[in-house]
Amino acid sequence: MKNCLCALLIAAASFAHAQQMVSIIPQPVSVQINDGSFRLEPSTSIGVFGNNSDADKVARYLSDKLRTPTGFLFEVKKNDRSSKIRMIILKNKDSVIGKEGYLLSVFRDSVSIQANEPAGLFYGTQTFLQLLPAEIESKATVGEVIWEAPCVSVKDYPRFAWRGLMLDVSRHFFTKEQVKQFIDEMIPYKYNVLHWHLTDDQEWRIEIKSLPRLTSVGAWRAERVGDWGNFTKPSPDEPKDYGGFYTQEDIKEIVQYAKDRFVSVLPEIDIPGHSLAMVASYPEVSCTPGQYQVNSGEKFMDWYANGFTALIDNTLCPANEIVYQYLDKVFTEVAQLFPFEYIHMGGDECAKNFWEKSDAITQLMKKEKLKDMHEVQSYFVKRVEKIIESKKKKLIGWDEILEGGLAPNAAVMSWRGIKGGIEAASMGHKVVMSPNQNVYIDLYQGDPICEPKTYGMVRLNKAYQFEPVPDGVKPELILGGQANLWTERVTNMRHAQYMTWPRSFAISESLWSPKEKKNWDDFVGRVEKQFRRFDAAQVKYATTLYDAIFNPRKDGKGTLEIELTTEVNGIDIYYSFDESNPDRYYPKYTAPLMVPKDAVTLKVVTYRDGQQIGKQINMPIDELKRRAKIK
Repeated sequence: MKNCLCALLIAAASFAHAQQMVSIIPQPVSVQINDGSFRLEPSTSIGVFGNNSDADKVARYLSDKLRTPTGFLFEVKKNDRSSKIRMIILKNKDSVIGKEGYLLSVFRDSVSIQANEPAGLFYGTQTFLQLLPAEIESKATVGEVIWEAPCVSVKDYPRFAWRGLMLDVSRHFFTKEQVKQFIDEMIPYKYNVLHWHLTDDQEWRIEIKSLPRLTSVGAWRAERVGDWGNFTKPSPDEPKDYGGFYTQEDIKEIVQYAKDRFVSVLPEIDIPGHSLAMVASYPEVSCTPGQYQVNSGEKFMDWYANGFTALIDNTLCPANEIVYQYLDKVFTEVAQLFPFEYIHMGGDECAKNFWEKSDAITQLMKKEKLKDMHEVQSYFVKRVEKIIESKKKKLIGWDEILEGGLAPNAAVMSWRGIKGGIEAASMGHKVVMSPNQNVYIDLYQGDPICEPKTYGMVRLNKAYQFEPVPDGVKPELILGGQANLWTERVTNMRHAQYMTWPRSFAISESLWSPKEKKNWDDFVGRVEKQFRRFDAAQVKYATTLYDAIFNPRKDGKGTLEIELTTEVNGIDIYYSFDESNPDRYYPKYTAPLMVPKDAVTLKVVTYRDGQQIGKQINMPIDELKRRAKIK
């Protein structure tokens, strides 16, 4: 009886340990946790069954991924049943898991990954890797680690086919190797589209051989450091040596690198607005004659509550035939470089105040019977669609392309909330949901008083609330969704990582996992496990989910009252109103605070289980009064 009880206790402890080890993002469709674990050994090999070169690539990818941290060889073998890790393309296709799904079975003595297609094998390997200790992400060999994965049975497949991350390389240049790094960091979370924002007002990044000035002029600007949008305007003779571009060979290399990881690359050529780099390169494409230079981060637009106007004409001229000739050259070369079925034409934030002054635009409107400037832009979009379709590609653009009438076959990427996506879907068009209130990962994720400057707010829990299919919309018209990293204020890879993670964990789960499987508290626990993996991989991430959130308001007497909360449960907040820095021996927040007379700063810090977990935030009382609208 005693031995039986001991065995039961050991089994229970083993099962509890396995549950703790199963921490997968995005959450699979089905996970069954079984007793025991599988251990990687120096002799473990990877067997590939069948004759599929892409499956062979997946096996080599897994071998390379495992070899560095473990120091083991992980030989890849063909059709070898003695291999402990087995990759199998199913002969009898599983109709449920589709093209990207997989069946993962971890036994005590072996691992089996089965799929209909190599993409499924690849996503199965990503799940298997997340079952192993966090040190598996290390870039160097790690000793004294038991390389075990819990025994599980996983059946998994994606909710959406389009699972995207956008990287803006126009505002700040990221090298070829950094773009590859960005791809490597997105694939564990089953993203499969890299939206590559290649052109804008602040530089043109893709070599177009038939229009060489796009990169000899458009890829460079004067260097500025400081407050983006408020830089001093460069003089015409100031050196323009900050920037860079991708040669066509670079593009081909990155596209192939992505393809080997089952990622499609969506190129974006942002027109007719956001085109100052092209205008600076070829001024004849503008409606407004003059000399132009690439924007270096100085102010050139006025933004206000109901719109914006341009201080400089940063648009292509819809009334100028040479524009369409040049764009035909651009899209000819873009289409040859990118095998993905879509090309993104931008179409957003097009200031039309210079068009309103243009005689050429007035004549175009009379000729084409266009009622307003929205219809002028629609005329432009429809002509661009014909150019793109002539290259055997499909057009997709931001939701402004709806204004004035949508091009016949265009897909819409809805960023100004979900309204544009709903409107496009109601007309039968395909939609990618990308609402800024949920998926713009360039926005604040913690309190602006202590975060890198930007605008707007998307906290982690707001990102997790992302739902790509609005009520009343046909699900089959929603291709999927994506997160967008704009980089006006993101100057380097470490900052890009900080803004991307963990919010992109949340968005990946909305795009891959069943809607009914989403659970915030469970998700937070899994995020914390991913933090350990990022520590091992030396990837930067934000921990703002642990920070205090300030909710200032007027009380009934018009006096400032301060409520403090956190995004996650189990966090204690400690505070001080004096000049000292609080720790866990200071007053603990339990109820809304009133400000002592003459206090100028509220300092807060967060703890969990007696250990500091969030950063100290020093909040000026005047700032809290401003937020509460107290004079």
